[in-house]
Amino acid sequence: MTKTEKMLPKLSLVLGGAASGKSDWAENLLLSSGLKPVYLATARVLDGETETKVARHRSRRSVAWHTLEADLDLGPPLSGRAPDEAVLLDCATMWLTNHLIDGNDLDAAQSALLGTVQDCPCPVVVVSNEVGHGIVPQNAMARDFRERQGRLNIALAGAADLVVLVTAGLPQVLKGTRP
Repeated sequence: MTKTEKMLPKLSLVLGGAASGKSDWAENLLLSSGLKPVYLATARVLDGETETKVARHRSRRSVAWHTLEADLDLGPPLSGRAPDEAVLLDCATMWLTNHLIDGNDLDAAQSALLGTVQDCPCPVVVVSNEVGHGIVPQNAMARDFRERQGRLNIALAGAADLVVLVTAGLPQVLKGTRP
């Protein structure tokens, strides 16, 4: 390892609100490791707004990034990684949304995700939204989503060696030591 490379934990969780800078911060964390960067995108591009956001994310990443897309089953792209790589899974919130919209068993999906991330042969940095800082949503589906997202974040944070909350682009380490 060179002086510019930093050892990444097996699993890192980067939380933050919408447009908090969490993805950008997570990308920089992963790049500082010196490992080959792999971007695992979970968003379904269903409208122009999402298309614009995806394009913005792509434009800030260099050609060094290998991009994979998986909206539900993250097992194949994660199990196919090499030890000299590091994966940025962006994001758990979109992945959960996809499962919720498709009516999948969310407990089984969450369990599979945690197992898959733990079994990945390289470090994984998961980006996820912190949705518990807002008001109580008015409709039942939004309240269910907020509850499920909170439980997913709790499970990921419990399994992670490093948990960072990013607010206004500023990281606050909640668990572990920042490399």
